[in-house]
Amino acid sequence: MNQTLSNHLSVQRASPRRPASKRMSGVTLVELMMTVALVSVLAAIAVPSFKYVTNANRLAAEVNGLLGDMQFARAEAIKDGQTVVICSSTDRATCAVSNNWKTGWIVFSDVNGNKAVDAGETIWRVQNGFNSSDSFSADNNISAVTFNREGFAPGANAVTFTLKDSTADQKWTRCLKINTVGMLMTTRYSTLTTPSWPGPCT
Repeated sequence: MNQTLSNHLSVQRASPRRPASKRMSGVTLVELMMTVALVSVLAAIAVPSFKYVTNANRLAAEVNGLLGDMQFARAEAIKDGQTVVICSSTDRATCAVSNNWKTGWIVFSDVNGNKAVDAGETIWRVQNGFNSSDSFSADNNISAVTFNREGFAPGANAVTFTLKDSTADQKWTRCLKINTVGMLMTTRYSTLTTPSWPGPCT
């Protein structure tokens, strides 16, 4: 009898316990509101920063594109010992008589010095027009810059190319300047000084 009772108690002790019921997990309304508020604050900080980065990168790429092609044109003129022209263009094959450089530009060897692409003259580089709403213009109605065999840009006389975004805010304005001896320089509007070249672009 005692042995049977002992075995019965042993079986009861060995029996697995039933799992306790699981607690339902979740967030309270206060926690949810705090999370939404935090996300809103982070978004308010991140969106302007993202806009600044994208605008700055786009404008830098646009102005540096013209700077790089002008440096190339100058180097080719010196290397080949002949005139090389960079001019605004709308069709990527001929020069446009316009100081609107947003439409694109071309770099070509100007053997006869007439600032036009003639038969037998090589087009070295082509830049398509901008897809953005930015404006890119040269002062004094300059539609072409010529580099001679010495690398000088006679007649340039401190030409200023001004790049602006659609807001025309000076903080986004970028400037590219070239003088008679072919010196090139890019800078932001706010870093320019009035007294001497390069001076502020407007």
